[in-house]
Amino acid sequence: MKRKTFFISIGLYALLLIVIFTFQGMVLSHLRIDGLTPLLLPLASTAVAVYEGRTAGGVAGLFAGILCDISFGEPVAVFTVLLTFSGIAIGNMVDTVVTRGFVTYFLFGAGVLALSAMIQIVPLIYGGIPPHILMPTVLWQTIYSLIFAFPIWLLVSAIGRRVYKESMRGKPQ
Repeated sequence: MKRKTFFISIGLYALLLIVIFTFQGMVLSHLRIDGLTPLLLPLASTAVAVYEGRTAGGVAGLFAGILCDISFGEPVAVFTVLLTFSGIAIGNMVDTVVTRGFVTYFLFGAGVLALSAMIQIVPLIYGGIPPHILMPTVLWQTIYSLIFAFPIWLLVSAIGRRVYKESMRGKPQ
């Protein structure tokens, strides 16, 4: 991928992450089920990593992690580190070992969402709540978030196809 195409795709993915961040904060925060709100930014960064590979996945993970840390008011950059590392690792696996596609994205997305939910319950565990009581919350938040996996995949793949198509315009085939 050329440098210009890479920066265009990263810009479009960043715009998508901002839209998802806004949707998550302004709409989904009012659609709580048993106090749970879905997490969409980890899904979006995972989709970019699966669709584009390690570099774009790492950049998307970094940006999504910063947005997650802002929205949760975390004093440390926990989500920034988690989503950046997962974007690079998942993108690297997709570049070398695992096939690209929705099933791969769905499985990796479920794992990243479960890790994100576990990170959110750590302060509660230190507060004295036993982990076995909190694990159903992790499971239900992961399932609730996975409802949005397919629409996010469609958006990310539409951006990827559009950028690829524009980069191929005018080139002999």
